[in-house]
Amino acid sequence: MDEAMVCAALAVLTDGPRYTAEEALQKVPNEAGLYAVHGDAPAIGDLAAGTAGRPLYVGKAERSLVGRDLRIHFATGRTGSSTLRRTLSALLREPLGLRAVPRNLARPDGSANYSLESGGDERLTEWMHARLRLSVWVRPEGIALDEVETAVLHALRPPLNLAKTGGRGDLRVKRARAAMAAEARAWQKHDGIDSRA
Repeated sequence: MDEAMVCAALAVLTDGPRYTAEEALQKVPNEAGLYAVHGDAPAIGDLAAGTAGRPLYVGKAERSLVGRDLRIHFATGRTGSSTLRRTLSALLREPLGLRAVPRNLARPDGSANYSLESGGDERLTEWMHARLRLSVWVRPEGIALDEVETAVLHALRPPLNLAKTGGRGDLRVKRARAAMAAEARAWQKHDGIDSRA
């Protein structure tokens, strides 16, 4: 592991420019790299997680920072495909009035990768666009992104990451996500009426 590379990634992700989702569409390169999601003071309060100046979540985009960050994490209708959105929705369930549903309503499969009812999914996106900012580190050619991500996660221990943080994933986050997954598994639809088992 190249320590200088990890230090460079840490510096950019913690102290580099931070973009709103709209700004990121113009400024974030369509390349592989790491991204950090930062919350403002109200976000940290709403989530009861994190501290000022430290990322809430760090992830990697193997192909495209734009595709992973903006077209999945910050897009309405993508909660079932986004670990970040599922974690945020679990922590914001009460304040945003969110209800979990199966990722595929036509074919519920009992997956833990739940989605949200459409109105709630829109409210989550609005909250994210208002409260969160992105910083990005573009991977230099020939660098193993997974190794850098692991080192960055061990150094920062972002509160919303559940993997690669040295076994210190937040139990509160895990419980909140498990409750949402259970709600999605209990979802049923009969004759156009939603019911809970």
